[in-house]
Amino acid sequence: MKKDMGAKLMVYPIPIYLIATYNADGKANVMTVGWGGVCCSNPPCISISVRKATHTYHALIEREAFTANLPSEDFGNEVSYFGKVSGRNENKFEQTGLTPVKSTFVDAPYIEEMLINLECKIIQIHEIGSHTQFIGQIVNAKINSDLKEDGTPIIEQLKPIVYGVGNDHRYYRIGEVIIPKGQKN
Repeated sequence: MKKDMGAKLMVYPIPIYLIATYNADGKANVMTVGWGGVCCSNPPCISISVRKATHTYHALIEREAFTANLPSEDFGNEVSYFGKVSGRNENKFEQTGLTPVKSTFVDAPYIEEMLINLECKIIQIHEIGSHTQFIGQIVNAKINSDLKEDGTPIIEQLKPIVYGVGNDHRYYRIGEVIIPKGQKN
């Protein structure tokens, strides 16, 4: 038997991105974003959604670019902090000791310590309701040279963080493989 829950976000898990931007004064900022994901493969694009009230929203509108930095479970405290504190009030890079680096292809910093950085130019903006969706075309992907090329899946090396939406609001690690390589789905 099923129970009706009404119109609720019941999507699990939610990927986490650390979205880095420059504000109007050129100051680097970062925000944890859980509302996002792949939205196109050709050209490669991701979407992120943020509220207008955020410091990051205004930087996205002004600079038309961002980087999506994929955090590993080693950065759980930073992910939580970046999601709770506004860049209007604190320099999040200084507070955490993480390093903003000027991107090669877009007007946004990437985070040196993250294993994967996606440099994105904004190609579409959609006002949805409580959030505004930004579609970013990935113009360059950077990966840390520490990632092995020995066949070990990147997801196992990255150990990404995911978010539990709904009444949970906690961060989780990804579990084990359930369909081994070579086994038919």
